[in-house]
Amino acid sequence: MQSQMQFPSGYGSHLPNYSAPSGHYSQVPNKAAASHLENQYRASYYPGYYSAPAPNAMAPVGSSVLNAQESHQLYNNAPPHSGGSSDRPVQGAVSSASYLHVSAQQSYSAFDNHYSTSVSSSVASQGFPLNSDHYAMPVVSGAMYPNVSYPPVAAGGVYGQTFTSQSLPAVGQFKETNAFSSQSTSVPHSVQQHVPVGYNTTLSTVSSAQAVQDNLSRNLTGSVPKVNNQIHTGGIDSSQPVHSVSQNVPFSKPGAGTSAASAAMSSVRSPAPSLSSKAPSSPSATQSPELPLQEGMQYGGYVNNQASSAPAPLSSSSDDEEEDEEDEEAALDSSSTTSSASPVLNNYDALEGGGYPETRSVTSSPVPSPSVLQTSKASKPFGYGYPALQPGYQNATPPTPVQPSNPGHHSGFQHYAQQYPGVNQLSSSLGGLSLQHSQQPESLRPVNLTHDRNILPVSSVPAPVPNLNSDLRKLNCSPDSFRCTLTNIPQTQALLNKAKLPLGLLLHPFRDLTQLPVITSSTIVRCRSCRTYINPFVSFIDQRRWKCNLCYRVNDVPEEFMYNPLTRSYGEPHKRPEVQNSTVEFIASSDYMLRPPQPAVYLFVLDVSHNAVEAGYLTILCQSLLENLDKLPGDSRTRIGFITFDSTVQFYNLQEGLSQPQMLIVSDIDDIFLPTPDSLLVNLHESKELIKDLLNALPNMFTNTRETHSALGPALQAAFKLMSPTGGRISVFQTQLPSLGAGLLHSREDPNQRSSTKVVQHLGPATDFYKKLALDCSGQQTAVDLFLLSSQYSDLASLACMSKYSAGCIYYYPSFHRSHNPAQAEKLQKDLKRYLTRKIGFEAVMRIRCTKGLSIHTFHGNFFVRSTDLLSLANVNPDAGFAVQMSIEESLTDTSLVCFQTALLYTSSKGERRIRVHTLCLPVVSSLPDVYAGADVQAVVCLLANMAVDRSVSSSLADARDALVNAVVDSLAAYMSTASNLQQSMLIAPNSLKLFPLYILALLKQKAFRTGTSTRLDDRVYAMCQMKSQPLVHLMKMIHPNLYRIDKLTDESTIHVNDRVVPQPPLQKLSAEKLTREGAFLMDCGSIFYLWIGKNCDNNFIKDVLGYPNYASVPQKMTQLPEVDAPSSERTRSFISWLRDSRPLSPVLQVIKDENPAKTDFFQHLIEDRTEAAFSYYEFLLNIQQQICK
Repeated sequence: MQSQMQFPSGYGSHLPNYSAPSGHYSQVPNKAAASHLENQYRASYYPGYYSAPAPNAMAPVGSSVLNAQESHQLYNNAPPHSGGSSDRPVQGAVSSASYLHVSAQQSYSAFDNHYSTSVSSSVASQGFPLNSDHYAMPVVSGAMYPNVSYPPVAAGGVYGQTFTSQSLPAVGQFKETNAFSSQSTSVPHSVQQHVPVGYNTTLSTVSSAQAVQDNLSRNLTGSVPKVNNQIHTGGIDSSQPVHSVSQNVPFSKPGAGTSAASAAMSSVRSPAPSLSSKAPSSPSATQSPELPLQEGMQYGGYVNNQASSAPAPLSSSSDDEEEDEEDEEAALDSSSTTSSASPVLNNYDALEGGGYPETRSVTSSPVPSPSVLQTSKASKPFGYGYPALQPGYQNATPPTPVQPSNPGHHSGFQHYAQQYPGVNQLSSSLGGLSLQHSQQPESLRPVNLTHDRNILPVSSVPAPVPNLNSDLRKLNCSPDSFRCTLTNIPQTQALLNKAKLPLGLLLHPFRDLTQLPVITSSTIVRCRSCRTYINPFVSFIDQRRWKCNLCYRVNDVPEEFMYNPLTRSYGEPHKRPEVQNSTVEFIASSDYMLRPPQPAVYLFVLDVSHNAVEAGYLTILCQSLLENLDKLPGDSRTRIGFITFDSTVQFYNLQEGLSQPQMLIVSDIDDIFLPTPDSLLVNLHESKELIKDLLNALPNMFTNTRETHSALGPALQAAFKLMSPTGGRISVFQTQLPSLGAGLLHSREDPNQRSSTKVVQHLGPATDFYKKLALDCSGQQTAVDLFLLSSQYSDLASLACMSKYSAGCIYYYPSFHRSHNPAQAEKLQKDLKRYLTRKIGFEAVMRIRCTKGLSIHTFHGNFFVRSTDLLSLANVNPDAGFAVQMSIEESLTDTSLVCFQTALLYTSSKGERRIRVHTLCLPVVSSLPDVYAGADVQAVVCLLANMAVDRSVSSSLADARDALVNAVVDSLAAYMSTASNLQQSMLIAPNSLKLFPLYILALLKQKAFRTGTSTRLDDRVYAMCQMKSQPLVHLMKMIHPNLYRIDKLTDESTIHVNDRVVPQPPLQKLSAEKLTREGAFLMDCGSIFYLWIGKNCDNNFIKDVLGYPNYASVPQKMTQLPEVDAPSSERTRSFISWLRDSRPLSPVLQVIKDENPAKTDFFQHLIEDRTEAAFSYYEFLLNIQQQICK
């Protein structure tokens, strides 16, 4: 029986139909959602728009995870794609790789139009077309919290119900003007959508670079791809209004991998493509009703504290009614907290809350033509037009007027104008933001790249400091957690287009922190409109009101927030820790839960075929598990299980009370089932002895096996069934190509093509099986981590999908063998220690909010996109990085500051629901030099790397390489066009971008993008996976390693770390000219250290540091430095230990001599030198200069 919900005084009881079955909400949305839709689209909203399929029944998972009907319904509702390499395209989820134009003819000059001008087919990261459906996650019933009822669960539908798409307005006239060509093309007009009588119709004209999928409310379907209507290229302004693109327009296919629209609108400057980071979004973004999402109603939604929120008649409300109801709600709950009783929230989007509907809706309000748009913006007061909340509350309370930017104060309030500055005062305090009127900063100093050869700094490149005043600078988020490609945000999209630089964010949201303020208060203060968490960059109008720094709404300060627990004082809300720290973590209440916190569950799926046993990984894995069993994150409820597989699947009964583990073998891999479901996942503490017995026995159990086949697919199907009730983490260890049952793969690699300079094929998956399985796992809050330990081709491009779409991680050990490759064996051992003991978050969702006028349109990383700005992370780990691309939808002329906030809602391994919030504040600038002055070259390169990976998969590797080169050409050409007195014979860059060409050349020589050099396909795919999931600091080491000379370390330039003296040798150029036969050099590549020893290296160094008498006696496979009591040994070990401590995964050290096979890898990292297939750095600069002068 469902528990009766209790309601506080003044709240009515819910109507009986509120507790309807889960499918109810997809059929008749409540009034809040309905009115929200009316606010956005001004169109009628009838439940008849949606088909409500009958609740799904659980189908046995056999050779296919979904039956044919379900598969068609869930994965094949999008337009046919025009690119990619998959034989069976899947449209199941928004790709974690996101949206990239597939236009082989489009030149990089389209970058000046910055993400928007072409209307081409969108293709997901693995060559799949973007999805049309999202998947709801069924709620697994469990113990109920008092006063909170949980909706019933459908019998087996993993994703609940799917909806059809809505048709939207079609493409209008479009004109593109290029900085390098005056040619233009147009797209024919299409008919405007007809809206039912009685509702306003709006012909939407969207602002520049507005191709972002429309953000949708709960129970809302349809997406709105938008098209750029304002092209500014190199000072040329050609503006034409463009109407919304109809999402149901099928993309035709004029040529291989090229859509008709993109071919028609391709640029004419060169055949090279752009990394077109602004592309049409998903054709449909259906937010399923059972999707767990937690923090308030999405986009303009607030946490619904009114219990009587049953579905109401679907009628539109006038603007006056909406304002009245907004103010009535404000009177009901002025605290804007989530601590009061809430009704059943059946998806995470309704719990985490969303942005503001007005800025993210295509047809929320009439938009004037571009010329009128600019004029009207200038006259708006700061904070104009606070978004309205959804109506749905009918209590009669006199409305309270919305506060203007400099509001008056209600009677009874003391005026705190000086103590609590408003946003305008805060903005005006940012002196010196206009760089063009002050002395030229160092970041704008011109650098002649062809003349100045020594541009590499002597130490690591620091993140640029935003040009804020000292107070805001101290409060800002650490660049290690939150970093923007431009620390000076352009005022308009036109200015961004002129700069030819991408705008995006690099995030490391769950990284390990030594100091993290944890807020335990029951009051979590958030904006009533956009659901932003209170942060250091809000402004207090007086002691009782604060203004949101993202949407500018004025909110009331709740009574509890007036007390400061740190100072134990009352009446100083601006001194609370939430307002003094840009990174905080809240302990969330049950309002942020869809179900009680589940235990930490770990399932290990192990390959035990002959190939796996020969490699010897089982010994290392079992030993690591035995050593770290007590360190696995969790509490007394932690559960663990094991599955092994070869040509059959073996389960292990570890139930408490058994004298020894029992092996249960299932040989029918075409109809896999769980032999004893209740005894395969056991409590870690209750069955610890049986678990230890199994781990001690496993390495020897399959010693004499002759099984060479691998039934990975059926083993994963069984693992999914086993984990579905609770969710958790599946760790898969695979050593070869899957060869039996569902998901079997065939070799696609031609070894003769590894050095090809032309086409690199098979970067996408060969089957959709692993992607479908990942989506199923994500729906049940299960992540799949892959450890691939292969000595031969294993089709990582297909296998990686299981981790990409389930928010897992990928580890790859090529040529792994415990005895023959000790470096890889040591690396696996160190990686496992970190992997098993690092913290973990379960059932996580992450949302990124930004100031009104900015829009996020593309995500990069391993996750599942639940809605246009919400990422579902079944697991989140501290080593995962993410990237997002952004555009400027509305001019930012009304503000001097913009802010970004990411909120990560997760369940800790101890069962606590927590919210980690990061907030970043950056200045807005209006001139092109200011934009270049604030460029963060490392963030720009990392974002371009993510975009290039998508381009490689969806189009071709050659297109991605050309686009990277054109990124340098376009940005430097744009900069040189703004500078005066520059000779054409010089290649000039601002100091902030002086390393840009070097980093791009390094990127082109990486395994992911290099050509002409023998590169195994799995190696290339893994490098691409790393670029999509590594945090910036680790990704930069992978792109451009650091080289140090360490045979002459001294105590002169040192730092002191924990009573340890650490030498700081200067960085060396990555060139063989810096190597000497008399020296020893350490190269830090992120995941591996190469220690190169010259033939004539001093014998004293070899003896003291390596422990051998001379060069000839140093062994070939040396991976450890001995502890020798000598100053040079202590300095060297101290320096290497310091480098290792700065990263989560401990790199392996590999000593290299001239005859060592690893010497080739070492010299391939010397990116400034010429190779047979690639330019030297100087030749690359001359090539860039030649293209600019064309």
